[in-house]
Amino acid sequence: MDASPLWRQAATIALGLSAGAVLAGCQQQNEEKRRPADVRDFPVADRPVSSVSDDFSSEVKRDSFHEATTVMDLARIEPGMTVADIGAGAGYYTVRLSPRVGRKGRVLAEDIEPDVIRDLGLRIERERLENVSIRLGAPEDPKLPDNSFDRIFLVHMYHEVTEPYAFAWHLRPALRPGGRVIVVETDRATDRHGIPPALLFCEMGSVGFRLTEFVRKPELQGYYAQFEVAGPRPEPSQIKPCRLSGTAQAVTS
Repeated sequence: MDASPLWRQAATIALGLSAGAVLAGCQQQNEEKRRPADVRDFPVADRPVSSVSDDFSSEVKRDSFHEATTVMDLARIEPGMTVADIGAGAGYYTVRLSPRVGRKGRVLAEDIEPDVIRDLGLRIERERLENVSIRLGAPEDPKLPDNSFDRIFLVHMYHEVTEPYAFAWHLRPALRPGGRVIVVETDRATDRHGIPPALLFCEMGSVGFRLTEFVRKPELQGYYAQFEVAGPRPEPSQIKPCRLSGTAQAVTS
């Protein structure tokens, strides 16, 4: 039997595999180049990301569920606290946190969209919220001052974060001793404006946050998760990315 056709077939398959590997390698390099230079030491999130949206629900409807009151009660927001509202959008939580922390407290409203920050600033002026300030952040870094916050709120926005490991890593220094990160999310796929709790726990845990409370309530139209700092903050290159297969686990190989 002539072996040359089999040899040519094997060579063709080998060339195809080699070309595929080269193409995959090029695609990976191109994706890496599109990431901001200061996040390239962090792992890439192995999940889709939802588009940025500020139409989760109307403020009237959310108030009809007592959403903000429920979240602030769970987070034990008290007069005199300093709270960051990350991804503040139109300011639903910002304007409700302001009277809750009182004149001796502070609220920092952060967003990554300049137009949103401008409009929110006008609302704060219009409603005369003298204990509120605003800040423009970046998708991978909310740019919060160190050792400044008793609570950091991430409400229905974490699924929009394109660089979750860098983002959560930068949150840690902003907390005061005993501070907490509050996440409110919907239990569904990350490209459908939510995140499964197991994946959230894994991603937050990978940068050294420990879950301290988890609550499902209809008032939240989702769930409430509270985290505290646990252990040293890892170097970016030491962070193990998470994947979701039944339950989320850090990738170990």
